[in-house]
Amino acid sequence: MTPDLQVSHLDALEAESIFIIREVVAECERPVLLFSGGKDSIVMLRLAEKAAAPARIPFPMLHVDTGHNFPEVLSYRDRRVGELGAQLLVGSVQEAIDAGQVTEPPDGTRNRIQTAVLLGAVEKHRFDALFGGARRDEEKARAKERVFSFRDEFGQWDPKNQRPEVWSLYNGRVHLGESIRVFPLSNWTELDIWHYVAREGIELPSIYFAHEREVVDRDGMLFAVNRYLPLRAGETSFVERVRYRTVGDASCTAAVRSDADTIEKVIDEVAATRITERGATRNDDRVSEASMEDRKREGYF
Repeated sequence: MTPDLQVSHLDALEAESIFIIREVVAECERPVLLFSGGKDSIVMLRLAEKAAAPARIPFPMLHVDTGHNFPEVLSYRDRRVGELGAQLLVGSVQEAIDAGQVTEPPDGTRNRIQTAVLLGAVEKHRFDALFGGARRDEEKARAKERVFSFRDEFGQWDPKNQRPEVWSLYNGRVHLGESIRVFPLSNWTELDIWHYVAREGIELPSIYFAHEREVVDRDGMLFAVNRYLPLRAGETSFVERVRYRTVGDASCTAAVRSDADTIEKVIDEVAATRITERGATRNDDRVSEASMEDRKREGYF
């Protein structure tokens, strides 16, 4: 009798991601995991734990700190790293500004400075592979990425010069100064992430669930009022019940109206939405149709 070899959708995604992580560890000399305390990097961390089990994760974690973080996320980041006894490296945008290495832009957004700090950390620690939690469903520029995304010695990405990945065979060879960005969650969706969080019982920062927060409406997006995003002349803030679908720089990441205060309710909400989390909540992606791709060409993750 032929055994039943059916594998669930989540099991297949998990197996693929673990395989990718193990391939990087086998092929590359100095990998690092980008860890911000956001839901995708949290799932990445769980997958890295499983890939390395029963040993400890064999590479450090890196957070490029913009200085405009949500405190709930930073608190979670530090606690989780402490629980694992892992090595966390922090590249500070604010320290780079204070040291005169970079200049803060007039609009206060720090994406390009964040890129410079990331590339500086790559050069300093000689990382040749960087794990990231980007998914193809997030944004059309990210949909162009291969799982192994080659970057030249300047950290730049050329979408027309990517390596074939036939039969899930990955080429991790790089010359001195070059690196690859690795996306084990490429084939996952936002809904897959939430189903996996539910199945694995993974704790997330409270900001991902519905809560009351003082916000301001700017072009139809609800931004939390804080010291990084003060009210402009003529604006009025109000308290709204919201949650965050993605957490990044507090100066450009918006919340969404929501009553979803449990994982089950969030799953129902995400299943019904037709706008990606970046499309619904990231003001920096609305600068132009190609804003994300332009930043990625310069070295942005």
